Amino acid sequence: MRVLKGSLIATDFIITITLSASDAAVHLAENPLMPGFLRDQEILITLLLVAVLGGVFLKGFKEAINTAVVVVGAYLLLNLIVVGVGFYEVMTQPQSFADWQGKLFADYGNPLIMIVASLLVFPRLALGLSGFETGVGMMPLVRGEEGDDSEHPVGRIRNTYKLLTTAALIMSFYLLTTSFITVVLIPAKQFQSGGSANGRALAYLAHEHLGSAFGTAYDISTIVILAFAGASAMAGLLNIVPRYLPRYGMAPTWGRAVRPLVLIYTAIAFAIIIIFNASVDAQAGAYATGVLVIMTSAAFAVMLSALWKYDSLRGTIAFGLVTLIFAYTTAANVILRPDGIKIASFFIVTIIVVSLASRVRRSLELRQERIELDEKAQKFIEETSEGDEIHIIAHRRRYSDDPEEYARKLEEQREYNHIPQDVPVLFLEIDVEDPSEFEEEVLEVRGVSVGGYKVLRAESTVVPNAIAALLLHLRDTTGKTPNCYFGWTEGNPFAYVVRYILFGEGDTAPVTHEVLREAEPNLERRPVIHVGGK
Repeated sequence: MRVLKGSLIATDFIITITLSASDAAVHLAENPLMPGFLRDQEILITLLLVAVLGGVFLKGFKEAINTAVVVVGAYLLLNLIVVGVGFYEVMTQPQSFADWQGKLFADYGNPLIMIVASLLVFPRLALGLSGFETGVGMMPLVRGEEGDDSEHPVGRIRNTYKLLTTAALIMSFYLLTTSFITVVLIPAKQFQSGGSANGRALAYLAHEHLGSAFGTAYDISTIVILAFAGASAMAGLLNIVPRYLPRYGMAPTWGRAVRPLVLIYTAIAFAIIIIFNASVDAQAGAYATGVLVIMTSAAFAVMLSALWKYDSLRGTIAFGLVTLIFAYTTAANVILRPDGIKIASFFIVTIIVVSLASRVRRSLELRQERIELDEKAQKFIEETSEGDEIHIIAHRRRYSDDPEEYARKLEEQREYNHIPQDVPVLFLEIDVEDPSEFEEEVLEVRGVSVGGYKVLRAESTVVPNAIAALLLHLRDTTGKTPNCYFGWTEGNPFAYVVRYILFGEGDTAPVTHEVLREAEPNLERRPVIHVGGK
């Protein structure tokens, strides 16, 4: 599920970059002041715009965001002027509104038919939601308040609510007002392919009603805003990937660095631009699919929250209805424009392959940043340390705390691994919690007494790496050499390898040895692994 969602988010954000740049290239080529030799060079212009965006992010994340703020402010102001002039024209030319109203009732006889028709064409308005989903991706970057709890940052949640509410109000205002003035004031034939308003309706109104000077200023603002519309998507990708993929072992550790990721995303964007010939129409379907899947997932998550967390019947029904609308819209869009699923499939396959390769390559890394022992565990270690060594039996608990189980295990290990009878031992048990997690901030070890047997217990995402981390920690804190004892596993070795990579457990002894060998090349300082059995 994480791979599927991540792939669709990647589709949405990458296509945001390429589609915005392609649209900017169209506006640039259609401007009457543009030199003739650039009028048919949309691919080249698009590639240059994406390269400029990548260059800005290579210079610095903060610089890119600051530039985007200025660009957005200017664009919103120019659009407000166009909307105001548009409504003035509608009021001073009532015939245009009357013509539109007459055609509306001629084609759709009553309000019920209008509602049905609106529902049918609603999927095509998915691009009107453009940008809101990238705003959601920005939530981890929202500044909180001093003293916020990391588990429940009230200040960040409050500020995020303000951010999303403001974004929704601004988008709703401009979507409704611009849709109205463009459909009333622009002749239908100008919206057709090759028409002057195709893909640039507001720019058409700016030139038509405010003159070439303002129209050119609007074109420049539109080109810049479209070029920087990819900034929010790039920022979202740079936030999501370092935060999540390395955490699940689905990317190398350098995936946390900004500049290498910028180069990779820019290269992918170049490939998509070339494949789609920088066509706005061809990329629109893929983009709408990504947007709608994210919005549908968000609506469904809120519905579940209303149902399970807040036990609100009204909220569940309301958000359930919103989820159904988005689900219908998504399905209809996929049927009409399947390009989005094709691109998402490419990302899914790519992420799966890269993720598996990364998890395999990083499987022998130490994943715990630090080890914490409770007071009882520390006491057990002090009591069982003898001479220069510590003796530990790795144990997988099969039943409840049954002293007989530990007695049998101790007897087997003393026989198979020749542990002297007078040597005190500890039992070590690692339970797997969530194997999809790859990195752990801390391994918490607690001491438990079971019928007189001293047991160290911990929970981790992977067993061998946790054992290796604890052994190294004991060596460093006690100055003694840990000896860890295992029994032989039985079964297909390949199956154990797969279980280890996917589920965090498998043939524990050899993997623990390899993790220790990678972490400590000095044989004299390396903890000792013993394996015995019949």
